[in-house]
Amino acid sequence: MPKEKEMSFLDHLEEFRSRLIKCLVAVLMFSIAAFFFSDKLIDFIAKPLPGVYFMGPAEAVYVRMKIAMILGAIVSSPVILYQLWQFVVPGLLEKEVKFVAPVVILSTLSFLIGSSFAFFVVLPYMIKFLLSFGTDKLHPWIKIDDYLSFIGYTTLIFGAVFELPIVSYFLGKIGIISSKTLRKGRRYAIVAILIVAAFVTPTPDVFNMMLLAVPLYVLFEVSILVLILLERSKRKNAKKEVE
Repeated sequence: MPKEKEMSFLDHLEEFRSRLIKCLVAVLMFSIAAFFFSDKLIDFIAKPLPGVYFMGPAEAVYVRMKIAMILGAIVSSPVILYQLWQFVVPGLLEKEVKFVAPVVILSTLSFLIGSSFAFFVVLPYMIKFLLSFGTDKLHPWIKIDDYLSFIGYTTLIFGAVFELPIVSYFLGKIGIISSKTLRKGRRYAIVAILIVAAFVTPTPDVFNMMLLAVPLYVLFEVSILVLILLERSKRKNAKKEVE
C-alpha cells in the first residue's frame, strides 16, 4: 500500500465532515422512501398485538417518521460502513487493514442476526406471555410509541449480545483473554449471565429472562470455541515461522 500524503487535523476534520454528510444524505433518502411504506411496517410490527393506539394528534405521524428513520438507517448501513471504512483505512497498516475488514463485516452480521432473533423468536413469546396476564376486565391498551421503544430496546440488547464471539475473537487476537481463562471462569460467567439477563430484560419474569440468558450462555461457549480455533491458528503460524 503506497504511503499517502499526511493530512493535517483540519484536513481530517474536513474529510470526516464530508463523509458524515454522505452518511446523513443516504439515511435521509432511504428514510423518505421508507416513509411511504410505514403503514405496512406498523401493521407488520404490531401483528402480535390485538391493536395499538396513539394518544396525541401528531403521534401517528411522529411514529411513522420514527419507523422510517430506523429502517432508513438499517438499509443505508452498507453506505455508512463504507464511508467509515474509507475514513479509517489511510491510518492503518496493511496487516491491520486485512484484520479490521472481516471484523467489521462479521460484527454487522452478528448484530443483524441477534436483532432478527429477538424480533422473530423472542418478542412473539415475550408479548404473548405478558398479554396473558390480562383479564375480562383488564384489557391491553398499548401506546404505539411505547411499543416501538419496547421492541427497539429488546432488539438492540440482543444485537449487542450476539457480538460476544466477535469481541472475544478481537480480545484473543491482541492477547487479553484466552480459551483457558474463559473455561476457568465458566461458573462465574453463568452467575454473571443470569444477573445481566435479570437487569437487562425489559420484563421481570423468569421465562423472558431465560430467553436472553440461554442464548447468552450459548454465545459464551461459542466464544470459547472461537478462541480455541484462534489459538490453534497462532500455534500453526508460529511453527511455520520456526521452520
